[in-house]
Amino acid sequence: MNDIAFLLSTAMVYGMPLLYAALGGVMSENSGVVNIGLEGIMTLGAFVAAWVAYVVGNPWLAFAASGLAGALLALVLAIAAVSFQGNQTVVGTALNFIGPGVALFLSRKAFDGAAQTINLLMEQKMPRPFRGVFPENSFLGILLNQDLGVYLAFALAFAIWFLLYRTRTGLRIRACGEHPHAAASLGIHVKRTRYLCVLSSGVMGGFGGAMMSTAVASNFFPGLISGHGFIALAALIFGRWKPQGALGACLVFGFAKGLTVLLGSKAVAINSSLLAMLPYVVTLLILMFTSKNSAAPAADGIPYRDAQ
Repeated sequence: MNDIAFLLSTAMVYGMPLLYAALGGVMSENSGVVNIGLEGIMTLGAFVAAWVAYVVGNPWLAFAASGLAGALLALVLAIAAVSFQGNQTVVGTALNFIGPGVALFLSRKAFDGAAQTINLLMEQKMPRPFRGVFPENSFLGILLNQDLGVYLAFALAFAIWFLLYRTRTGLRIRACGEHPHAAASLGIHVKRTRYLCVLSSGVMGGFGGAMMSTAVASNFFPGLISGHGFIALAALIFGRWKPQGALGACLVFGFAKGLTVLLGSKAVAINSSLLAMLPYVVTLLILMFTSKNSAAPAADGIPYRDAQ
């Protein structure tokens, strides 16, 4: 039972940073803007969170700062793609270079030329609300001993589902992603809606990076994100651009990662490099068999131009 609890716990630890970024993608793409710059946004958010947590010592300020950093980077996408109708794929690709570059530059400036931040102490990280509530090695003790950010990710997934499918605002967002000109004819400000959704995707991508550097790891280093932003995009597609689908996809990836860690800890006779590939292979296989049935919002990735 402890192995099962460990797998489920690890699935949440590794899945929730992806979920933050994937939910950001859900918001952006439902409004009609493709944000493939989540990798760069997560990287910058991871550095800012680790830096602020080390300097200030307050994990909540660090979390908020990571969201602000992500929003500032996403603002580049919003200006280029929404205001100037630029190619969203090209701009997003640029963000994936800008984010790590800025993070590395700031790290070297702030930490005497080092490419990584100093390890955080336990009190500089998010609290674990269920620590000590259950016996240490019990099923619930292992499963629920999570940073508060993990539980916030579940709550955020529900909140975004409610926003998109149970409110008038969500209907307007989805209208901008499906039929923007029809939405505009009904008085919806398409560009403003897309701006807000792209900025929110940056905030959530920054939160995902913060989880990586302050929960999964205890510091920032250049290879920390290493493709997790792209896995979040895959989860978005696998989840059919819906928050509940993205949640399930991220947990599947987290479970595969947990299986890798568990097998590695038991010294199973499998090459470590093959074990490390497992989560990415699982993601690729899922995409191969599910992407043909996935349909993005009709106007996703198509620049909107005001009617003349």
